[in-house]
Amino acid sequence: MKKLISILLLSLYLVSTTELYQFLKIPVLIEHYLEHKEQNPKLTIGSFFKIHYDNPVKDSDYTTDQKLPFVSHEAHFIIVCTPATPFMFQLSGKESNPVIKSKQTFYKSIFYNKDILNSIWQPPKFC
Repeated sequence: MKKLISILLLSLYLVSTTELYQFLKIPVLIEHYLEHKEQNPKLTIGSFFKIHYDNPVKDSDYTTDQKLPFVSHEAHFIIVCTPATPFMFQLSGKESNPVIKSKQTFYKSIFYNKDILNSIWQPPKFC
């Protein structure tokens, strides 16, 4: 019994929060295909999908076309949880050292030697 309830709850959750609800529209797809098949007996399932999914046009059955699976998408059920008690943020009483920002100039650094870098980055020489 627990397994059945857990499968049911998981199915309800997935159908309500993902695109799985689109698979519930498959009977509409089959019924609409059969309607088109009555009008044109040479219609294949591939050409039916091409008509309705590749380049859909607004025709006389446009409202039915919009009910087909994966044609239109809707917002999913969203659950937002907030804590019951307000969140309190307190700073400690300790004083911290202030951050001193200084502008560093690398071109005056003792590690930077223009002559050494210029000797490394030269184009190849041909003899």
